[in-house]
Amino acid sequence: MYVQTARRADDASPIHSSSLGMGSEAATLNCIFAAQVAERLEPGEALFWQGDAARHVFEIVSGALRTVRVLSDGRRVITGFLFAGDVVGVSLKDRYLTTVEAIAPTRVRRLARRRFDEEVERSATLRPQLLSRLCDEMTAAQDQVMLLARKTAEERVASFLLALARRGGDGCSCGAVVALPMTRLDMADYLGLTIETVSRIMTRLTGRGIIAATGRHEISVCRPAALAALAIDDEEEPTSHEVAWAY
Repeated sequence: MYVQTARRADDASPIHSSSLGMGSEAATLNCIFAAQVAERLEPGEALFWQGDAARHVFEIVSGALRTVRVLSDGRRVITGFLFAGDVVGVSLKDRYLTTVEAIAPTRVRRLARRRFDEEVERSATLRPQLLSRLCDEMTAAQDQVMLLARKTAEERVASFLLALARRGGDGCSCGAVVALPMTRLDMADYLGLTIETVSRIMTRLTGRGIIAATGRHEISVCRPAALAALAIDDEEEPTSHEVAWAY
């Protein structure tokens, strides 16, 4: 697949804490990127490449991306998906461990890692938020190991759809619409399945009335309790980082 690198915006403009609302209780990690010009990526374009020096941290403004690890024999493994509001690269100090590619029209804001670290270090509000992000990454990685090691193919697909539904504004409620910007092949590579298996399970879930197709890249959840049961999930109050999104 032909992949281009993203067009880079100039991040040389100074950041002023007052303009970001850093002194307010509502300050968030995303505030650090407020002064940066958004870069545009088209589907297939790379934000950065596996092995590149990890000199920047990114905020996803809109769209969706996949994180890809290429093995020594050339096979690819999708390690996660990223969506609006995610901050990419917070845990990396040296080199990026994956390639991050857009799977839909996407806008991101870029900030030099050094400047990001400086803003977090000077803010007592932002330091615990960064720690929380890092803990989310560790938990997501552990969840992904469990998904691939212990769950059946149907349980994997159900878990994936359930996690996507919970990220949405409506949560996993009856009739909730879930965007699926990734391809069936992307889903298969992420879940450790074949594309035929993913397609067969999606058709089976549709036939049982658990989900329904509402568009080319979206579904609706018709029976959320049944989907949760298939995923072997009994959480009452899920967090917002349920899928192994790679940062």
